[in-house]
Amino acid sequence: MTRLEFNRYIKDTYDITYDLPFEEDFDTWVYRHPENRKWFGILMTVSKRKLGLDSDELIDLVNVKCAQEIIDDMWKLEGVYPAYHMNKRHWLTLCLDGSCPDDTIKWLVKISYDLTKAKITKNKKIP
Repeated sequence: MTRLEFNRYIKDTYDITYDLPFEEDFDTWVYRHPENRKWFGILMTVSKRKLGLDSDELIDLVNVKCAQEIIDDMWKLEGVYPAYHMNKRHWLTLCLDGSCPDDTIKWLVKISYDLTKAKITKNKKIP
């Protein structure tokens, strides 16, 4: 999945477009829930070396939130790394270079979306 394919998937599936939260950084796209503004994905371009790989080649990647009980197992998957520049106990990095299968990306985006959506609370009744 490429950067543009990822963006199209988010638009088609969640009807969300990215925003640009960092001044003068047009390569970092953030996907947020409209109701609570929480991030469920951040797409950026970085050097492979930032992921611990032996290359200065630039790569598109997306960070997604992940359930703590499965995060360690996710790092064993092809194209999945501890989150770049985010809390590694809560976030994963998914490479958008073809190494991480599209189905894995979609599944992990769904988890991230669900983990970050607004919580429904019951209204307390006043006696």
